[in-house]
Amino acid sequence: MPAFAPPYEDDLELLRATAVAAGIIAASYFRRDIKSWNKDNASPVSEADIVVDRYLAASLLNARPAYGWLSEETADNPSRLDCDRVFIVDPIDGTRAFLRGEDCWTVCLAVVENGIPVAGVVYAPARDEMYEASLGGGARLNGEPLTRHRRAGAAPIIPAPGAVHQELQATGLNYSRGPMYPSLAYRLVQVATGKLDAAVARRGSQDWDIAAAAVILKESGLDFADVCSGFPQFNRRDVRHGALAVLSDMSLKPAVHTALIKVYGCPEPLIENEPTSTQLSGPVSDG
Repeated sequence: MPAFAPPYEDDLELLRATAVAAGIIAASYFRRDIKSWNKDNASPVSEADIVVDRYLAASLLNARPAYGWLSEETADNPSRLDCDRVFIVDPIDGTRAFLRGEDCWTVCLAVVENGIPVAGVVYAPARDEMYEASLGGGARLNGEPLTRHRRAGAAPIIPAPGAVHQELQATGLNYSRGPMYPSLAYRLVQVATGKLDAAVARRGSQDWDIAAAAVILKESGLDFADVCSGFPQFNRRDVRHGALAVLSDMSLKPAVHTALIKVYGCPEPLIENEPTSTQLSGPVSDG
């Protein structure tokens, strides 16, 4: 890493511009007959994911050659662990939705410094929505401050898998089910807009699923946590996370966190010499 590191806002500007170009590329494949297949963990990938991933790697690493690289669609290179700053990207988050022609898929790009997300964008090209934040710089939607808008007195809106709903209902919590947006990152940032009051993810999410959203949520003043270990840490050897929750109202925390732990438990401690990143098997996130 050079002695001078760019300001976080400069990294955010790079991510923003690159996400727009990546969105144009992805959109050229959207709602077309394209090739797709399943990876070893049964999650889908398409030719659009691969093309966008290659563009992102070329563009971002050309601009910041000293940064590390971690992407859902690139074989993991352990050299990232030696870098102070790392790009963590998901070329298309919500590939299933993308292949079905639904419009809430996103391009997710983040810069992580020493394990903490410091700049991130969650861009939904088909919805023309750019969520962005840099550490200490606030969060924005399409260039304007990102502000929650919720109707006073309304029951909280919480989307969740069925088993989690069962646990929440057993507590007597008064809430409404919300939409389970297929892009996990998009679902998480909707708590910042006020469309949702909480959002959760089952155990097994990986760095690229959540890094970009994490800095946006932090800059929005929201509680975002791995229910087993607290605020997620990134660019570790094992990039998987326990069950996750973002909350707008801390009174929801006991019920939501307890429900997630009951349903999913917590991961076993990392075993020495365990394979990393895309080599891992096990629970797959719902993003």
